[in-house]
Amino acid sequence: MQEIKNSTNPEKTVAGFEKLWVWQKAHYLMQEIHQFCKTLPRTEDFKLKDQIERCSSSVCDNIAEGYTAYYYKEKIKGFYIARKEAGETQNQLRKLMGKKYLSPELSQNWVEGYEEVIRGINGYVRYINKKKNSKEP
Repeated sequence: MQEIKNSTNPEKTVAGFEKLWVWQKAHYLMQEIHQFCKTLPRTEDFKLKDQIERCSSSVCDNIAEGYTAYYYKEKIKGFYIARKEAGETQNQLRKLMGKKYLSPELSQNWVEGYEEVIRGINGYVRYINKKKNSKEP
């Protein structure tokens, strides 16, 4: 996955969290899911469609929030919420597959993508904890 550049002005710096591969992956998956949701029947607009759009967006949102938090505990909290939202998104993908809106192959592909995101979040939390513990007296 290549690094994201500012599309309006390539000379401008992107936000720090945008450099994290885990945010990039979560953002890519979210965009894919939102594009897919355009194909869902209108009867799902305020049911599955709304739910999966919100939880897939929340993964990226909470990674950004955790990254930009000042205190270690707040950073970790943001990443833990992002991890839970990734799990919820996986569950919503399985619901879409169960209702035959989503192929088993695509569902599996996206679920595996979120497994990668979860592993990345776990790694980043370990990094934050290590950094936090090295600063304590």
